[in-house]
Amino acid sequence: MKKFNKHIIQENETLQSIARLYDISKDDLVFFHNNHCKVEDRILINITKQKELFIPRTAVIHKNKLVKFGHGNGLVFQPENSFLKYGVIITIENNGKKNEIKYNTSVRWVKYENGFHFFEIDRISNLFLNEEEINEIADLLAYKTSKVLYPMLISVNQQGKFNTIENAYVFEERWNAVKEDVYKEFEGEIVDEYCRKIEAVLAEPNSLFIFIKNDYFIRTLFFGIYQKFNQNYLIEMTETFPVINNAVEPKYKIEVEIDPLKDDYDLINISGNGKLYDERSRYDFINGAPFSLIIEDNPLINDDGNLRLQYYLNGETQLPESLYLECDINLESRKKISVVVTVID
Repeated sequence: MKKFNKHIIQENETLQSIARLYDISKDDLVFFHNNHCKVEDRILINITKQKELFIPRTAVIHKNKLVKFGHGNGLVFQPENSFLKYGVIITIENNGKKNEIKYNTSVRWVKYENGFHFFEIDRISNLFLNEEEINEIADLLAYKTSKVLYPMLISVNQQGKFNTIENAYVFEERWNAVKEDVYKEFEGEIVDEYCRKIEAVLAEPNSLFIFIKNDYFIRTLFFGIYQKFNQNYLIEMTETFPVINNAVEPKYKIEVEIDPLKDDYDLINISGNGKLYDERSRYDFINGAPFSLIIEDNPLINDDGNLRLQYYLNGETQLPESLYLECDINLESRKKISVVVTVID
């Protein structure tokens, strides 16, 4: 993100007139310029040979270009009455293999209660694997049986971060109808075994929660980016992401930055970069350990992983228009998950 803007000095302009144009004091204008320009372009008393002035990023003529922050540079999450449809692309790269999953989903705000926003998530398209509609029996079974989850009601906190499933009790009620449809199309031991596994998950709330928590779309859309940023529009976050199947997700330390100005498309730009920040070694992760098997006073931090994100929020509603998240970790080979989410009409 740019740290400053530039004003091209016009004929007859003065420090006072330029400061008035941007609604800042003359002293602040001189101080900011002198801290960003070359030594020979510094202003002592008045404009002399300078052809341009460095001005703060938030010093703009049209105030509607500024991002609407709440108290203390807080990005406000206000999803009330929203209904959005998204196209989702999830790419999984592991052991030299790459698979791409595509589908469309809808996200409808339902209510606000006890400090949480409730959303209904529904899948509104067929599933495509590597550009083709799924047709392998294992993939079809996964797709058919997953219908038991939709529509799904989840809660999200005031930072826009996924909290939990709120309608898990209805999944078992739906299962009989879904199971009946599955057996109309398939039969045999493979189907019996698959249905038994689904029933085991539905019967165990903790397993069901982990299953939903590993949903890459939900975790990306509700990552929790509605935070309070510092005076430089930065914040350091420590977050987890289900890049691997582990009861305790890998932890990443991320620096997230928001541009205080909307772009030419009236979008709010948020970007973040981070590294794995976990006491568990590569071998701990490979073996599925939920914690480090070596106890030390000053443990060596494993940073062999990366997390990058880019969010574009609607300039008025401040809700996501498009977003990208990429997360990887080095195991026996590097595993990478990338998620692209875009609003569709």
